[in-house]
Order: sequence, then C-alpha cells, then structure tokens
Amino acid sequence: MPIDRQAAEALIQDQIVNTIFEDVPKQSAVLSLMRKLPNMTSKQTRIPVLDALPLAYWVNGDTGFKQTTRQAWDNVWLVAAELATIVPIPEAVLDDSSYDIMGEVTPRVNEAMGAVIDGAIVFGVNRPSEWQNDIVTLARQAGNNVAASGGITYDNIMGQDGLISKVEESGYMVDGILASIKTRAGLRGIKDSNNRPIFVPEMQSGTTYTLDGTPITFQQNGAFNATVAQMIAGAWSQAVYAMRQDVTVKILDQGVIQDPNSKEIIYNLAQQDMIALRVVMRLGWALPNPATAVNSDRTNVPFAYIEAATPYTDYSVTFTVKDNDTDPIAGVRVNVNGANKKTAADGTAVFNLRAGTYPVTIKADDYATQSATVTVTNAPVPVAITLQAAQ
Repeated sequence: MPIDRQAAEALIQDQIVNTIFEDVPKQSAVLSLMRKLPNMTSKQTRIPVLDALPLAYWVNGDTGFKQTTRQAWDNVWLVAAELATIVPIPEAVLDDSSYDIMGEVTPRVNEAMGAVIDGAIVFGVNRPSEWQNDIVTLARQAGNNVAASGGITYDNIMGQDGLISKVEESGYMVDGILASIKTRAGLRGIKDSNNRPIFVPEMQSGTTYTLDGTPITFQQNGAFNATVAQMIAGAWSQAVYAMRQDVTVKILDQGVIQDPNSKEIIYNLAQQDMIALRVVMRLGWALPNPATAVNSDRTNVPFAYIEAATPYTDYSVTFTVKDNDTDPIAGVRVNVNGANKKTAADGTAVFNLRAGTYPVTIKADDYATQSATVTVTNAPVPVAITLQAAQ
C-alpha cells in the first residue's frame, strides 16, 4: 500500500521534531556551555536555592549557651517561553528540486533558533517577559563590568581586577569564555609582562584556544553583540536550562501569513500554491545563584564581561527604602528581575539598567514583602518605597 500525503507529512514532522529537539541546543553557543536540566513538564519549574547561610558560634566556657541560627531558601522559577518560526516554500520548488528541501531548511531553522536563544539569554535581545534579566545585565548590577577603552589587554583579562578575577570574587572558577569571532584578531597580539603571548593555541588538544586554561567559544551564529561586550567569562555550569517536550511542527497548505506589525498579508498559501513549515518550541533558563560562603547575600553573580570600546548606555535606578516613620532602612534586599542589591545606611540601592520594564521585589526582616514594577526609558529613575511592619 503506498504512503499517502498525510502519512508522509507525519513522517516529515516527526523527523523535524526530533532534529530540532536534539540540535537546537547544539546550535546555541550559550546552551552548549550551560547545564541542562530534565525536560520541563509544565510551563514553570521551581528551583529552591539557598538564600541565607547558617552561622556557627564558639561556646563561652563549660556552661555557656549554645546559640541558634537560621537557614533560608528562596524560589527561582524556570519559565518556558515560546519560540517559533514559519518558513514558506513554493510547492513548485519542492516539485522541481533535485535535493531534499526539508533537509536543507531544518538546519537553518536550528541555527536561527540557536541565535535567538543566545541573544536573549546573554544580551537580553527580545528577551521574553517571563525570563529573568540577561547575563550581561546581571553582571552589570554586580559591578562585574571591565572597562576596555584601550581595547583588550593582559590586565583587563588576567589582572587583579580583570575579567577572570571578577568571576572568582563570586566564589566560582571560570569554566567558559564567550567571545565574538572578531575578538580573535585582538587576542593574538596580547602579551604578558615578559612579552610572551597569552592567547596560545593548544595544538594537541581538542580545544583550539584557551585563556588561563579555560576554553574560549567564539560565537559564529551572529548573536554576539559587540556593541555591548567584547568577551564574557563565567561559571556557565551555574546557569541552567530545560526544554519543554511540546516541540511541534506543522506543514501548512492553507491560510495566510501576515506581517506582525502592519498586519499586511504577505503570503496566501492556497492562492499562491505554497506550503509553510511552522516550528514551535519552548524552553526556559535561570541563574539560581545560591548563597555561598563568598557570596552570602547573593549580590554577586558568577559572570563578568569586558565592555565594548564605547560602553552601552544605561540609566541609574535609585531605590530609596524607608519605614512608616520615614526613616531609611539599611540591609533591605532589592531584587530587580534576578539582580540583587542591599540598601546602604541611607536606605538606597542603585541599579544601572537599560531601557525596559522590570519586576521588582523588596524584602527585609520584620517587614512585609513588596512587589513593584519599574520602567526605564531614557533618564535616571528615582523609586521611593515605604515598607510596612510585618503583621
């Protein structure tokens, strides 16, 4: 019995689904560095992370009192965001083609999805609203941005306050470095104080280039934004991602395709004898950033970056936290979409954010937790917060 059109389409769909599910993470330079969790079975997955460390105390004398301590956990949510693409193909091209069109289209779809994922996770480009801040934004709030007005040098990579040491200050070792393919040219000429090149190919290993023993991944899918950063280092294993199991593929031969902005009809599939390959998948990521002995208040993150020659524009967002008596409160945890800071003695915490809208949570012992939203446009933003005593 011959295979009819419907059965053939089902086979094609299954094949593409499997390929996308397996190959998209490979086409993403970022996902290949991060730690993969089991597939998500719902839109949200909760990750409990250590939020406060216990303390130990010396006991004074034989009859001294042993003191108590506390340990706390916080929830970090892995939220699946939807990623989709539609590839229209004229049926005449399929009929006349001497090679496998779907076999050619699928790798390009994988590459496109990989690039979009990288741009959102690292630079916040078209970041889904459900996701936490991108890696560059998180590193910026932690003060882990390294100036590079004079270009990439030995000091701003390997120096005491350079790229590598910024990550180490968070309590983690760098396990990966991400850079633009254009960065290779700048790295080749860097020498240490003894005039020895530090950018050395390991000719007998699988890793082509390393820095301080750490492999460098040169992003070639076009997602690396050189206007924001030249190089990003981090403990990538601390960042996690998970795929949803509902990757779907449909081959459409009816309907119209509209421009999402103008709503103008671009293609009428039936009238123009076309098919369209529609691919939809969902995945989520998070940087749990648990409390450690080195980073007990979770205000640091295990990522750092070297700025572009001209740093990108951000704006100061100053939170001023007071109580009902208008007295400033120190030590309040201000969380701006995953980035943490604590208020100083004057009750202020300052973030440096690009234009956008950010969810905020304000937490302090003995006070009720507050939630807010801050919108940044093209100017500094003052935010006044009054905390109420916990009931």
